[in-house]
Amino acid sequence: MYAAPDRMHKPDNELVDLVFDYMRERLQYDPVPLDHPGNGAHLREALAGLLNDHGNDPADVLKLYDHELSRAVISADSPRYLSFIPCAPTKAALLFDMVVSCASLQGISWLEAAGAIAAENQVLRLIADRAGLPASAGGTFVSGGSAGNLSALVVARDTARRRLGVGPGARLRIAVADQVHSSVKNTFNIIGVEPFLVPAVDRRLTGAALRAALAADPHPETVIAVVGTAGTTNEGIVDDLAGIAEVARAHDLWFHVDGAYGGAGLFAPSVRHRYDGIEHADSFVVDPHKWLFAPFDCAALLYREPRLARAVHTQDASYLDVLHTEGDEWNPTDYAYHLTRRARGLPLWFSLAVHGVQAYTDAIETGLRLARDTAQLIRDTEHLELLHDPQLSAVCFRRTGWTHDDYYRWSRQLLADQVGFVTPTGWDGETVARFAFLHPGTTMEMVREILDTMA
Repeated sequence: MYAAPDRMHKPDNELVDLVFDYMRERLQYDPVPLDHPGNGAHLREALAGLLNDHGNDPADVLKLYDHELSRAVISADSPRYLSFIPCAPTKAALLFDMVVSCASLQGISWLEAAGAIAAENQVLRLIADRAGLPASAGGTFVSGGSAGNLSALVVARDTARRRLGVGPGARLRIAVADQVHSSVKNTFNIIGVEPFLVPAVDRRLTGAALRAALAADPHPETVIAVVGTAGTTNEGIVDDLAGIAEVARAHDLWFHVDGAYGGAGLFAPSVRHRYDGIEHADSFVVDPHKWLFAPFDCAALLYREPRLARAVHTQDASYLDVLHTEGDEWNPTDYAYHLTRRARGLPLWFSLAVHGVQAYTDAIETGLRLARDTAQLIRDTEHLELLHDPQLSAVCFRRTGWTHDDYYRWSRQLLADQVGFVTPTGWDGETVARFAFLHPGTTMEMVREILDTMA
């Protein structure tokens, strides 16, 4: 009916206006509504027959998306979304994301996308400077912390293999605490290394605990790396990065820092001291689609010595030889497990250039302040109990007398009433409540409204 071959790729002003009008309306939501989880049977019925041989009127398809599909998606950019790790992209970043999509950028090589890569590298340099990494540091943007952790730890593994003169069958271990992100644990399964579990001290990995664990182990030479966390997902706790770095240097361990959630705190003066030691990291990942206000998906991966990553990730194929010449300044595909790559750092670059770095600092400090104020409100509420003083913007607490089922019923009702999206979590085997504050539009009034439902 509509998408005949001679029309699919031609300019279509009517379609442009239709979609842009919808996007304009979505961008003007203030605040963004939470919406609801979807019903599978209803969604299957709504979609039935849509993908057919003849196509459909785009206005009808967009109406279906607007009325049926989009309302069955919980909005991670709502200021009332306080679960997991929210997303709060700036309007500038969202709009430039459209530019990136319209340009169909193939961001794998300097040959194909020098302008885009130069802009992305400017952002990577800004982040590296905030972390105190040397001028030689560099990397690439990947889809998220999972891809960043995987790519970095593959480099750690292969660098250690070369240093030790061992092959794929050798036993290798990477030191972690039990609070490490699930993607790191999954990475171990993928790359064939074992975890070297170090007991946490007050829910964080410390240099002293790492040193003691290595001293007590009969084969410390098999430990080749350590992962420190700059903001654990559940509690927002920053590991003893300075202490870990000292032990890593003494034992020739690769020091990787997972700052997917908390790494943005490097831009906040009130908590910058918590990250002391990150300047010694061999690799570091932070997700701008979390606390640096970029749209999904966007993670920055940095290496202290990018040449080590190139030695591992550069792909060898005759059709890629043209990419690896003396004139090629920087090929992002050489620094992570990817080839085809969207220039996903550009929306962040545009927003930073438009708003300035200070606006980002102010927005991050807003989330930190809200976490501190919420913690005090919980302390002052008789039937609530704060479980930890927030280091960053995550707050865990319990409602006295509640069971596991009570928390889950409360969470479902909270979302059904569109008051908030707050999911339970675990704390030492107990079900508790957790807030994650990232959205600058979240207010104390919203927090009080949510807490009032726990009375």
